[in-house]
Amino acid sequence: MKTLMPALFLGHGSPMNVLEENRYTEAWRELGEKLPRPKGIIAVSAHWYTRGTAVTAMEKPRTIHDFGSFPQALFDTRYPAPGSPELAKEIAAALSPVEVRLDQDWGFDHGSWGVLIKMYPQADIPVVQLSLDGTKPAAYHFELGRKLAALREHGYMIVASGNVVHNLRMASWNGSAKPHVWAESFNNYVREQLEWQGPAEEHPLVNFMQHEGAALANPTPEHFLPLLYVLGARQPDEATSVPVDGLEMASISMLSVQVG
Repeated sequence: MKTLMPALFLGHGSPMNVLEENRYTEAWRELGEKLPRPKGIIAVSAHWYTRGTAVTAMEKPRTIHDFGSFPQALFDTRYPAPGSPELAKEIAAALSPVEVRLDQDWGFDHGSWGVLIKMYPQADIPVVQLSLDGTKPAAYHFELGRKLAALREHGYMIVASGNVVHNLRMASWNGSAKPHVWAESFNNYVREQLEWQGPAEEHPLVNFMQHEGAALANPTPEHFLPLLYVLGARQPDEATSVPVDGLEMASISMLSVQVG
């Protein structure tokens, strides 16, 4: 049996998790310590939402501070992991016949480096980030995950990052606020469907907008879609687990999912 690198979806939440230590960042750190060390990382972030599919293909990707109104220490933080033009080309080949643009401008946005800085603080593992084509339906993203599964056999880890519940307009800035009922319901629904074994086209999480709470949980889809890459890369009967979970600010899910 071929050895597969794990595939991860990490609920990244606030950029402040970069500076803070909490049960979510501790879970990410533990994953970096206990999982097999990857040859390279394929990062899929909610924050690179594009027209068409692209991969970072430069030797030294920049750290992107794609947020505002946060402490200067956050803007001063860098994640100088190397890129890998070779891995970028491997990803493009794996996703064929999808046309994949080899990008020289983007870098690592906070959805990717914000979690990787906790998992691999030494920033010594090559990382290539894959964009989300915002013109495509959910099934397309699941299918790309299926195509990326082959790279797991070659020592590459998929680390996708978003939030399965992400509604900032309904967020509460009261730290003790209880989760909205619809947020908790949708988050539980996602957990219940992680090990779906039926046909891909019938997967409840590919068809996630059919859930009664989905429109509130995901007013826009970009924070949910990264999960589909991990579920698409999951092999039949492969175990899934939840390293950490929680609802913050009443409407932000911190659910993390491990495949393998």
